[in-house]
Amino acid sequence: MIRSTTKDMSKTTPTSGISRQPIIFFGTEDFSLYSLRALVEAGFNIVTVITKPDSRRGRSSKLIQPAVKQFASQHHIPVWQPNRLKDIINDIKNITPRPTGVLVSYGKIIPQTIIDLFQPGIINVHPSLLPKYRGPSPIESAIANRDKITGVTIMQLEQAMDAGPIYYQETYPLDFTETQPELYQTLGQLGAQLLTQKLPDIINGILQPTPQDNSRATYCSLLSKDDSRLDPQQLTADQIEAKIRAHLTYPRSRLKIGQYDLIVTKACTTQKPETPLDIKCTDGKYLSIDELIAPSGKTISTDAFLRGYPLQR
Repeated sequence: MIRSTTKDMSKTTPTSGISRQPIIFFGTEDFSLYSLRALVEAGFNIVTVITKPDSRRGRSSKLIQPAVKQFASQHHIPVWQPNRLKDIINDIKNITPRPTGVLVSYGKIIPQTIIDLFQPGIINVHPSLLPKYRGPSPIESAIANRDKITGVTIMQLEQAMDAGPIYYQETYPLDFTETQPELYQTLGQLGAQLLTQKLPDIINGILQPTPQDNSRATYCSLLSKDDSRLDPQQLTADQIEAKIRAHLTYPRSRLKIGQYDLIVTKACTTQKPETPLDIKCTDGKYLSIDELIAPSGKTISTDAFLRGYPLQR
């Protein structure tokens, strides 16, 4: 089933009659916190949160806990952080009745031996209209490709990446202004709403999944720092502007202008150059930079940059 939503996405009340069925939640990335919080606030019986081990980040290599771990600890929910999922098979088997799994941005492939421990399996929230954009960067892909529509899929997990049958989908319109963090928040909230609404009927067997059409599948890859480099000789102005919005948080967008290697955070397109920073692209249009990160590390406007940094062509 596919339903459309609008930009004025309103909150809806979760389906009544929430089951006391035990639920194990898999999640690591910040995106997963929207769903975990919604499930807890709606009264679902979250018995355990499974997340990846704490990781070191930044120049100081500080050990950082996943946001879902912090939230679970605050709500007295046990947290498991296995290096190998097979090490917790017996722990899962010891939970009665047989639990339901929910997975949102966990960051690891789940083997079939783990999926089979759950009833009716593991339910996944994926931020695209599957089978489009199977893989780890569907939000960035929708923005970068200037799609007019995206959405959220509630599906049953299979070992093959994002290939499981679909319980429910809801569309969301795009207007070519969305940035990466904005769309993460929007689809995270939408996915959380849909999950709380549909999960009782999934658990009770009322809502049954429909297989995906594998012939229509498209894929997106894990982003890396190599994706930050933008080449005006290969891309149109619209394509570069979209990538800037799509990669705003990571991997960001770099352009070589004069003697500077700049990170651009906001831009638009124009038919004629308006400042010395405007760049002609392969389609003849210009990318007009509005905001960037200066060599000092500060985010500043184009005017401020040109006042403080002489440009050599």
